[in-house]
Amino acid sequence: MLTISVVIRTEQLPNPEGDHLLASFLIFFRESLEASMICSIMLAYLKQIGRHDRFKDVWIGIGVAIATAFVGGWIVFTTLRNYDGSNLQNEIEGATYFIAAAVLTYMTFWMKKQSRNLKAHLHAKMQVALTSGSIFAIAFIAFLTVGREGLETVVFMIAIAFHANPLLLAMGAGLGIAAGLSLSYFIYILGRRIQLKSFFAIMGALLMLFAAGLLADGVEAFQQLGWLPIGQQKLWSTATVLSENSTLGDILHSFFGYSESPTSLQIALYILYVSVALWFFLKTAQRKHLLK
Repeated sequence: MLTISVVIRTEQLPNPEGDHLLASFLIFFRESLEASMICSIMLAYLKQIGRHDRFKDVWIGIGVAIATAFVGGWIVFTTLRNYDGSNLQNEIEGATYFIAAAVLTYMTFWMKKQSRNLKAHLHAKMQVALTSGSIFAIAFIAFLTVGREGLETVVFMIAIAFHANPLLLAMGAGLGIAAGLSLSYFIYILGRRIQLKSFFAIMGALLMLFAAGLLADGVEAFQQLGWLPIGQQKLWSTATVLSENSTLGDILHSFFGYSESPTSLQIALYILYVSVALWFFLKTAQRKHLLK
């Protein structure tokens, strides 16, 4: 469930087209992996109880969700393209950072809460759906799962949609989806042997760092717009050591919000977020350990 929200600033990067491809790949890989992993659990359960006849319901839910996300995303991107290069574009990009950070924070603690009993929870929901006799119940569970990831994908892609080559976005999306589906296939094959609790714990810790980076990027964007006049003092410059234009610098910026010349507000909020989020994350884990 690795979520990467990459904002491409074409005036800074030496190879923006390659970065657009990478950004699209990472975003779609994460979202397709999470959705397909949960759908794989659903299919494995149906296989386990001998209900192969309901496989089609899962696929129907997936198909409708993908179509809905595609149409919704196309409408959003087409509308926003009309404001390309305007102040509204910059405002939307800045707001997207904060929205994505909030989504990642929520998902981190949601995963922490659900990972312990995710399979059992899904199995219980599917059993209720099966006993209800509704032909839409199973499809609806799959629709909600994939639809949620589709909505997140739209949010995360807004930041790069303005400057990206549509063909490269499509290529990255296709490769990311293929990689995510391939990995989830092994989850389906291995079934019960997958330790989802450990997987979600590792991904949760990474998501907190990604969210902190998004928060720092949002602060930078709003400071450039003049919306955050406080804390604009540049604390240091590491441009000569590790430039954001370099491959490593761009990767660190994309993944963790690295800035070669961070402001005091960026650093303060980054440290505050990581400290508070990590404290709650570890406190939750400790509470569960004591309750065993």
